[in-house]
Amino acid sequence: MTLWSRIANALSSLAKGESLSNVFEKLKTPPERTVAFAIAIIALSAKMAKADGSVSKSEVDAFKRVFQASPENEETIGRFFNLARQSTLGYEKYAKIIYKKFKLNPSILEGVLDGLFHIAMADGIVMNSEIFFLERVADEFGLSSRDFSRVKATHLGRAADDPYLILGIDESVSDFELKSAYRRMAY
Repeated sequence: MTLWSRIANALSSLAKGESLSNVFEKLKTPPERTVAFAIAIIALSAKMAKADGSVSKSEVDAFKRVFQASPENEETIGRFFNLARQSTLGYEKYAKIIYKKFKLNPSILEGVLDGLFHIAMADGIVMNSEIFFLERVADEFGLSSRDFSRVKATHLGRAADDPYLILGIDESVSDFELKSAYRRMAY
């Protein structure tokens, strides 16, 4: 049974009224654990698209670009995406599933967060509700506020009150270079 057919089976269970927690309970062992991860990525992406109140075609297209699947699986993915995008409720549970799978590899967690930023930006504006959603996902992923700020800056630029931006230096400078830049600015 392929990954996507397992996802289709999980979707069938949900469509028949089985609770999400029961479906995920069945997906805790290999190879179903991979199914749970794939479902979590799809659902988290759909809920990201809904975070500003509506899901636009550009957000759906961004999801398809970021989390690519083969054409024969698009229908199954699309059904689950459409089911998950109805509400943002429960996104923390999906973020926890992804965190559990990759907690020892934070670069993958940052990559997922980066993909979610692409979806948030797809309609041309990132709303406060979307930033809140992304911050909560980063928290669930165990990422620091600095990690979140770095990913955010790659998409939205740095905040005007960012001290490193004000001092005109990179965040990776040594303490000595930081103090020197501050002294130059102060005098």
